[in-house]
Amino acid sequence: MSERRPKLAVLAVCAQEGKLLLVRRKNPPDAGKWGFPGGHVEWGEALAGAAIRELDEETGITATPGAVIDHIEMITREGAEISHHFLLVAIRCHYRAGVAVAADDALAVDWVTLEELERGTRPLSEAVLETARKALA
Repeated sequence: MSERRPKLAVLAVCAQEGKLLLVRRKNPPDAGKWGFPGGHVEWGEALAGAAIRELDEETGITATPGAVIDHIEMITREGAEISHHFLLVAIRCHYRAGVAVAADDALAVDWVTLEELERGTRPLSEAVLETARKALA
């Protein structure tokens, strides 16, 4: 049996004109939920580079990386078994260019305000609201 370890992933937190870019996830974990674009950090890849790559792959948006906003530990279970264990590092991404389109493992994309997220009208991945507040503070 192979050793199981948490996986390192990034979240690309991109704001433009007071709105944050979210994607609706196509695949587990969190299929159907809204969250920041992101994914696995590749071997030898810097966190900032991974965030910019994932942002481009999922939305077509280009950006420059900024500071780490926060980290989120995500552990999901199916019954008593752990199904996913991620350490997510949220990276601020400064919008440069592009029109957001759903690509790769995103079902949809949308630029949303903090007020819209606070209304709770769409299902969100864990810690999206808290991370959005920190990003816009």
